Amino acid sequence: MGVNEVRTGSGSDRVRATRWAVRIEQTILPDLNDTSSPLTERLRQLINSNGPITFRDWMEIALYDPEHGYYCRQEKSPWGREGDYRTSPERTSLFAASFARYFVELYQQLGQPKQWMIVEAGAGAGHFAEGVLSTLQRQFPELFAATKYVISERSASSSSLASARLSRFHDRVSFASLEEIDDDEIGIVFSNELLDAFPIHRVTFEDGKLRELYVALDGQGWFRWISGPLSSSALAEYFDLVEVAFAEEGHVAEINLAVRDWLSGVAARFDRGYVVTVDYGDEARNLFESPDRRQGTLRAFRRHQVENVLSNPGEHDITTTVDWTYVKKVGEQVGLRTERFDRLDQFLLQAGLLEQLELMTDLTSSEAERASLRAGAREMILPTGMAASFQVLVQTNS
Repeated sequence: MGVNEVRTGSGSDRVRATRWAVRIEQTILPDLNDTSSPLTERLRQLINSNGPITFRDWMEIALYDPEHGYYCRQEKSPWGREGDYRTSPERTSLFAASFARYFVELYQQLGQPKQWMIVEAGAGAGHFAEGVLSTLQRQFPELFAATKYVISERSASSSSLASARLSRFHDRVSFASLEEIDDDEIGIVFSNELLDAFPIHRVTFEDGKLRELYVALDGQGWFRWISGPLSSSALAEYFDLVEVAFAEEGHVAEINLAVRDWLSGVAARFDRGYVVTVDYGDEARNLFESPDRRQGTLRAFRRHQVENVLSNPGEHDITTTVDWTYVKKVGEQVGLRTERFDRLDQFLLQAGLLEQLELMTDLTSSEAERASLRAGAREMILPTGMAASFQVLVQTNS
């Protein structure tokens, strides 16, 4: 690599480096509550030993370290009002019940096999699985009898919570990774807010070149951003696939290469089936060419508040906006064609959410539960509700 000049701040000061360029305008100042946790020390030691690391590697450790990672810690529950975020299955049982109705449609399109499988990837504490199985058992008993429900959850802590929640369905539910599932199954792979939590690479456009943002340490041992050469040629190939380019110098964006490996593994598991993915995302052109996304979409949440991404690793959720263009194109490459792509609120209405609301309110004698169901329905279908910001992608190899 030759000498690169990177403009920093609004003045004319510059930082020169032969391989790495410090991005001062993006330096993350330490949080006043930042502590030297075991995970912080592990990451510091890794950087001290090997030099700057990709953010993909930093995020992988921060979220999925078996002992101290955000999603894997035994003593911490990230869900609910007291946690850091609330997902749709927690907000209302109508979410899972409406998807259960849609799964009935997919079961029929697959020829109503004697046995089929629903795999939920990233199932968390099992709220969605409980809602689906309860709805199938109550409203579609023949389909319930044909269903095997598999939880594919990376966190041992979450799996334990899900196992307890789903104990009454013990004869229907099992726990396995995608790799452990036979490769000739018929059924569905469902995920909700999974892809946005895959570890990502950060890239930027500097001096007319595509560069990657790494995590380094400053003189005081705090994590900071530093730009360097691409860690993988797949990062440049990404832009060729989605057919976009950065609109301007200094634009930052996230690249989720893990989507390809995940979709490839999913496609290999099923002889005939569907992949149903719920998440918040946008098309590549809006992510990489819009001035509004100049600093990318990377963000961290703790107790429902935005935090500095590089502070307190393991203590907060880290997420990015999904590139749906990439998910669809990679799906096609591994044999999955796009069946439908809708905004979540519109999808739920078409799946029968209002009909399900009427049925469930009729079944309960509790006015408080009825009010909760109605409030949940509003959250799922109003233009200002949560579901309006999410999308549903359905892919199939059938």
